[in-house]
Amino acid sequence: MLTLRSSLFGAAVLAFSVFSCQQGNDDVRDAARQNIETVTPADPNAAAPMQPNVAAPAGPTTTMAFEESSFNFGEVTEGEIITHTYSFTNTGNEPLIITDAKGSCGCTVPSRPTAPIAPGETGEITVRFDSNNKVGQRNQRVTITANTTPPQTVISLDGTVVADPNAATQ
Repeated sequence: MLTLRSSLFGAAVLAFSVFSCQQGNDDVRDAARQNIETVTPADPNAAAPMQPNVAAPAGPTTTMAFEESSFNFGEVTEGEIITHTYSFTNTGNEPLIITDAKGSCGCTVPSRPTAPIAPGETGEITVRFDSNNKVGQRNQRVTITANTTPPQTVISLDGTVVADPNAATQ
């Protein structure tokens, strides 16, 4: 008999706890829903802006010049991988040290040299773009941070990705 009373009492406390907690959350949820603001970006393909607060290099600076800062890959089918190599020259008087290279999204992956580039020497940055789920006009950017003035340089990969006609039938 005591076990039955204990079980019923426990069930009643549990039921009360569950239902009393749920009622208070409705007010909080309603208030949160009213405060939600939906924002649509002006250009969903726009690249993230360069970091405005990147500190100038502490050591000596140099300059670099790209043979081309933009490459148009034309029109490709969704799912294709585009790879392009950008050549540059250290046109300054100090060794060029590239400290970072970042793509505008995870589909754009740059590969940068890790060793310093001597004055007058050339180097390469290879960019790999995965067009999977990227249908439409593309402007993929890579921001390069180095001991240059300004400390950041942007190169781009442009073109159009068309939907794979075979993807819909699979």
